[in-house]
Amino acid sequence: MSLRGEVCVVTGAGGFLGKTLMRLLLEEERVAEIRLLDKEVKPQLLQTLEDCRGDTKLTVFEGDIRDGEFLRRSCRGASLVFHIASIIDVTNSVEDSEMYGVNVTGTQLLLEACLQENVDTLIYTSTIEVMGPNSKGDPIINGTEETVYECTLKFAYSKSKKEAEERTLQAHNEELPNGRRMATCALRPMYIYGEGCRFLLGHMGDGIRNKNVLYRMSRPDALVNPVYVGNVAVGHLQAARSLKDPQKRNVVGGKFYFVSDDTPHISYSDFNHAVMAPLGFSIQQKVIVPLPLFYLFCVLMEIVCMILQPFVRVVPPLSRQLLTMLNTTFSFSYQGAKRDLGYAPRYTWQEARKRTTEWLASQLPQEREKIGAK
Repeated sequence: MSLRGEVCVVTGAGGFLGKTLMRLLLEEERVAEIRLLDKEVKPQLLQTLEDCRGDTKLTVFEGDIRDGEFLRRSCRGASLVFHIASIIDVTNSVEDSEMYGVNVTGTQLLLEACLQENVDTLIYTSTIEVMGPNSKGDPIINGTEETVYECTLKFAYSKSKKEAEERTLQAHNEELPNGRRMATCALRPMYIYGEGCRFLLGHMGDGIRNKNVLYRMSRPDALVNPVYVGNVAVGHLQAARSLKDPQKRNVVGGKFYFVSDDTPHISYSDFNHAVMAPLGFSIQQKVIVPLPLFYLFCVLMEIVCMILQPFVRVVPPLSRQLLTMLNTTFSFSYQGAKRDLGYAPRYTWQEARKRTTEWLASQLPQEREKIGAK
């Protein structure tokens, strides 16, 4: 099913995944228009897309996703929305009200705008973290959409994404003013890496400060399966094609799908080393502090922060939940997306790693300069 002639809205267009998805839309689908919706869209972004724009119209909508009228203007006359925008935070550094306002209220207002403006298709970018892991660190190996896992979510981020995902899926089959019905689905990518990943830059900066030695925060046997940003964009494209296909619309609509690829199952820390080793980085052999002591440190930090909370808001550098996430085997299969969406990873692990390492290499001089390292 082609998306030719569609008018697409991409929320979070200026972000890591948004930029990759827009380029894919321009290169593979002759969409009539892409509306770049974000709080700020830098002029350079439009310039980077000029080489593949063709006849597609690019329109910028800058504003707050919590502004319902702004969203209605953005969606007026559109036929397809990729809702990527959200606040991502696993350190609890963002106020819960801010997180909920953007991730949940913003999603609800966008759904309402779609319903009011006859937008019949919406793909929501969720996250693997709506599954967990739970506080006990119970593992999942090659989980599927049918996997049952008991988890009380601790991160405000995870809770907000879970609620936004549920609201999106509940909106499937809602009737539009023009008599058609809306179709929605949600994609749950693994940890996304690739060109533009700010988390990788952060880890590289820490490694530079530590004399080119990456910190080990994950046990080597705590295996996860990161996914390359290009493959996540392909998954979004396949989801859109499926929802636009009358024969697949009700098969896919109202459901969520995991998006992974053939990146090897590896711990978070060892993954950082895999993409940075060619740049001269080594990695610590063991977790910097024995995990039981690490957990105790986190508990003490949380108590101190709680005591200080009436006077000043202090965010601990590490929480028990984040430490659990970094040290829990948690991997998921993309077979459900392959079966229903026709998704298949386009970029191999070798190509994805090469692209990511080359991008990190291009950022290395300025990161060293910023830190003041030789």
